[in-house]
Amino acid sequence: MKFDTPLVQTTFQSPLGPVIVAASDQGLAGVWFDGQRHMPDRSTWRVDDRHPVLVRAVQQLTGYFAGKRTTFDLPLDLHGGTAFQQSVWHALLRIPRGTTTSYSAIGSGIGKPAAVRAVGAAVGLNPISVIVPCHRVIGSDGSLTGYAGGLDRKIALLKLEAATVRAQAALQESLI
Repeated sequence: MKFDTPLVQTTFQSPLGPVIVAASDQGLAGVWFDGQRHMPDRSTWRVDDRHPVLVRAVQQLTGYFAGKRTTFDLPLDLHGGTAFQQSVWHALLRIPRGTTTSYSAIGSGIGKPAAVRAVGAAVGLNPISVIVPCHRVIGSDGSLTGYAGGLDRKIALLKLEAATVRAQAALQESLI
């Protein structure tokens, strides 16, 4: 993941730990849990707690975590990935809340049914956690596969959304 333009950032406390939110001039460019895998070096990003996109993103994420918001209405900047990664990230945006899908279904949906591993890698590199719902992707067998923000957070997000399908049974088993 590379960002060609300078980003601004802020951090807020979510029920699942600190969240770093970043924006470019084009829109929201990143949402990462503190310590998340694949988080870019943000040492040169300016902190701007008043940036309009960041303020809106924090408000909407806060509402989501409180169970009061089910959708997001933010301009997104997904230009930090390759064309393939961007196609996967756009496919993630089409997964309805409360449902899950598989990596193979995502691959088929973007016209690359044999690219399951590449889809998995792109999902793992998703720069906009929660809002671009990579947590809704599970294994074809219904197993809860990895999550760059940590499997505990994936479980919590799916539980918050009351995710259905085969993941529900796996979710309940993992919570016991």
